[in-house]
Amino acid sequence: VQLQASGGGLVQAGGSLRLSCAASGLTFSTYSMSWFRQAPGKEREFVSGITRSGDTSYYQDSVKGRFTISRDNAKNTVLLQMNSLKLEDTAVYYCAAKVGRLRFQANVYSDWGQGTLVTVSS
Repeated sequence: VQLQASGGGLVQAGGSLRLSCAASGLTFSTYSMSWFRQAPGKEREFVSGITRSGDTSYYQDSVKGRFTISRDNAKNTVLLQMNSLKLEDTAVYYCAAKVGRLRFQANVYSDWGQGTLVTVSS
């Protein structure tokens, strides 16, 4: 399984970025997909996740209403649209995959992308 995350960068507060995760080497539709992030000196935390079919998504409270996750099972991709970015959104963002039901704990995810850095400036 390979997960390739992209789309990070430097953006001013209030701006937008769209992260993309391209998956290969798996039957994508059988995997729940999530985004996690890790800021310097902090633990990795769940940001958003989407079920195998894409019909249900979940968000950390701090990003609700600002971030939107989506997936395309025909293209083996998952996207995270991030709007109204805040300084506290600065982190390395990782996409992660696990077979079966979506979970919020990082330690149950079997496969991880390399991470993409999002830096929000004032």
